[in-house]
Amino acid sequence: MHGQLLLLGVPGTELTPQDAALYQLIQPGGFVIFGRNVESPEQVRKLTDDLRGICDIDPVIAIDQEGGRVTRTKEIGTTPPSAQELRVKGNLGLIARHGLITADLLRLLGCNMDLCPVLDISYDDEADNALRGRCYGTDSQEVITNAGIFNRNLRHAKVLSCGKHFPSCGLADIDPHHELPKVDKTIDQMLTSDLLPYTTLMPELDAIMSCHVHFSNIDHDSPGLPGSLSQNLLTNLLRNQLGFEGVIMTDDLDMGAIVNTYGRGPDVKLAITAGNDMAMICHQIDSSTLALDHLKRIPTNVIDDSLRRIENMKKRISSPLKFSRKEWDAIDADTMQLRIDVLGKDAAKKKSDNSSVRNSPVEDY
Repeated sequence: MHGQLLLLGVPGTELTPQDAALYQLIQPGGFVIFGRNVESPEQVRKLTDDLRGICDIDPVIAIDQEGGRVTRTKEIGTTPPSAQELRVKGNLGLIARHGLITADLLRLLGCNMDLCPVLDISYDDEADNALRGRCYGTDSQEVITNAGIFNRNLRHAKVLSCGKHFPSCGLADIDPHHELPKVDKTIDQMLTSDLLPYTTLMPELDAIMSCHVHFSNIDHDSPGLPGSLSQNLLTNLLRNQLGFEGVIMTDDLDMGAIVNTYGRGPDVKLAITAGNDMAMICHQIDSSTLALDHLKRIPTNVIDDSLRRIENMKKRISSPLKFSRKEWDAIDADTMQLRIDVLGKDAAKKKSDNSSVRNSPVEDY
């Protein structure tokens, strides 16, 4: 059962015998689909069906389908507008449509969780912290309003959501894909700003993703400790003080902010004992056997608590929609109309959007 605490990436566009053997051994709690796994709608659906087929327990099949630069299906379909473009347009009805369209598209592909909404506040729309174009607001209330609308409609159409990146990546000045950002804000300061989207939307989120940022005034006794490995942030703050009862998952542990310092195995053990329920390994997938070995060294009561939360979340997983190319084309047409309504006809016809400055690997995965 320990494998249920792992979310694993998939190497390619099909499930090879080697992949299948590894996943059957691990029996992970779920998978994360990236652009490297996407070749055609039919192929993605076969891949997700095959992944479900090798799991004894229905897996989470997650994807980062935010819109804009973080759109894993951009090579096979229309790219939806980004969170920033939607907030600049200022029409809540269009954000609601985005949530519904996204859910239908994901269920057609066999995905059951969207790793969003982004709940970070954009303090600087041009900051080089991997969030360019991805934030629903420049203050907490704007994030709550816009991300809340998207989240409600995504879940209404039966796709699980995951708010990210707790407690805040918006404060970061560098990209955690490369190295560990450091932030000096205290908990009291964040309770009146960065944490408000979480405290407000928490009852409506299926999961929350922890971030790879060091908070020096919170973990002052552990210099360089990422928030994703922080008991102070995840257990003491998010669980005990804020009262979140859902699943907490790490961001990808293969990011530079983690792999530059922690070895595979110890990172997973630290993540779970800090308060995460699921550890995400998206790229170094062969290392998941080592991760599983370290999970077995964690006290049983910790594992059992995480298994209970994961099981409760999985009760809300909905079956995929019946796939048809006709339905895919209809959803793609709806996405293009959404682009037109948000960006205008001329801008909508351009393949890239205004947020696609390529300075982070987040859009290339």
